[in-house]
Amino acid sequence: MTGAAIAAWHDALTPGLAAESGEWLREELRKRGLFFGDRALCSVIRPRFLSRAQHAVITSRVPILLGALQTALDAAIVDPRVLDQFRLEPWERTLALEDPGINATPLTRLDAFFSPGDGVLRVTEYNGECPAGPAYNDALTKLFLALPVVRSFRHRFALTPLPARPNTLHSLLDAYQQYAGNWAKPTIGILDWSEVPTMSEFLLFQDYFSSLGYTCIIGDPRHCEYRDGRLYVDGVAIDLIYKRILITELVERGGLEHPIVRAVRDRAVCMVNPFRCKILHKKASLAVLSDERNGHLFTAAQQEAIATHVPWTRMVEERTTRHEGKTVDLVPHIAARKDELVLKPNDDYGGAGVMLGWEATPEVWQATIQRALEHPYIVQQRIELPSEPYPTYVDGSVVYADRITDTAPYCFDGAVVDGCLSRISSASLVNVTAGGGSTVPTFVVDPRS
Repeated sequence: MTGAAIAAWHDALTPGLAAESGEWLREELRKRGLFFGDRALCSVIRPRFLSRAQHAVITSRVPILLGALQTALDAAIVDPRVLDQFRLEPWERTLALEDPGINATPLTRLDAFFSPGDGVLRVTEYNGECPAGPAYNDALTKLFLALPVVRSFRHRFALTPLPARPNTLHSLLDAYQQYAGNWAKPTIGILDWSEVPTMSEFLLFQDYFSSLGYTCIIGDPRHCEYRDGRLYVDGVAIDLIYKRILITELVERGGLEHPIVRAVRDRAVCMVNPFRCKILHKKASLAVLSDERNGHLFTAAQQEAIATHVPWTRMVEERTTRHEGKTVDLVPHIAARKDELVLKPNDDYGGAGVMLGWEATPEVWQATIQRALEHPYIVQQRIELPSEPYPTYVDGSVVYADRITDTAPYCFDGAVVDGCLSRISSASLVNVTAGGGSTVPTFVVDPRS
């Protein structure tokens, strides 16, 4: 059904409306500062369409996977043998095992694709720490609903937006209520390095929180001070950290004595997501779900959802394991099936270090396997990537090009799914941080009767 909606949108892009829409969008992105670093957040003039059936799959099936991830986390907390499978660094393990007093994963995101062959949603990563994009999604949604081309398109199809900011705030406040034991209004601090390319999104969140009556400041961890039992950012005491800085970067730059780390460990401030989220943020989380030695941890429904939606994933190590119903020697298996597999560092972002076997030479693939035996890596089954045509307004005309399209639903409190990040790319690695992609807003589309 989305094919009909795509065709209708493209039919509506007459030369006049294409010019009006493309120029208007470019100017609005500039005026509103919707840039990732120095690149416009969106480079096309069509949103992502989800069918009602696809949206139902996301909202019904993803919560089962979230339950399985919570099961794996619970097991890791009490069983060192399970925790070992996540390959945490010693300092990560220390912080993760300290009870934060709140849900470990209030704000997360799954990265997935609807396979073009069978239409099944397949999950390739779980961002369990501090996913970017909710405010960008909502800002782009507002702009695309106002595009001139919508005037024609809306007569044939209805667009339902999927906002993410409201549940982001709800989850932040729920975590604070768990922490404080009351519903007092916290002062919110959005913390990350001042030079990060997502600063424009922090400003969007600050405006949103402020519009609803919450004091919110944006601060750099280098400007934090912990004194008299309070955490201060640029001299302002904060109660609730909306943590956008990566835990690894914070500790690598500031150590375990950094004011933020000390304040969180003393429970002098509530931080979302807490240090414990690091367990599930490891890419090994999908290996823990997929590995046959952990099957006993999960319910029948969870096992079925894992088998359906999680590609075969393992930590790279010298061992035997099961693949497609057979026992294989893992490392030789990886070496022999280069064109079917992907290697990923256990803890990195922006596509850094990811090696797509079918794009690697045999020599590079073998070298990456060796590195994966020395540093934590996962190996994952290649999946079929979907692509769709997207129009771009370039030099006075519309240019259509097929773009790989991912599906990355936002998850709240380990149970609720709402809002969806969609990224498009001409490269196999779909990641805006990596420099090869664009973000588009996501709508559920329905034909008008």
